[in-house]
Amino acid sequence: MPFKLIEKSQQAKEFSYCPYSKFRVGAALLAHDGTIFTGCNVENACYNLGICAERNAISTAVSHGYKNFKAIHVISPCGGCRQVMSEFGSDWDAYLTKPDGSFVKMTVMELLPTSFTPEDLKKKTLQKSN
Repeated sequence: MPFKLIEKSQQAKEFSYCPYSKFRVGAALLAHDGTIFTGCNVENACYNLGICAERNAISTAVSHGYKNFKAIHVISPCGGCRQVMSEFGSDWDAYLTKPDGSFVKMTVMELLPTSFTPEDLKKKTLQKSN
């Protein structure tokens, strides 16, 4: 399975819009029913408005009604993308590719062990001390 995701993310990165960094990134996201969603990075002259490949793939999946995922492949997710991934659970796989083509398999929890999750919003807030 990781090889299919790697292949799809490599294809997706060809569509990257990266005139500033010249660094193409692709991501492939696997839903539990076997559907694969891809995304690529889309840069913007106002740098913080750019969209990372993995957030692009997740947004596409959500816009098609998917919210449970089995695995994702990406080169190296930033902290913001790790947080977005954790929004959809911590017990799914992330395959991170190294420059030599080898990859490392981790869970989303291992990528961001102390993420802020929807469960945190259900917790009672700390009371101020007098």
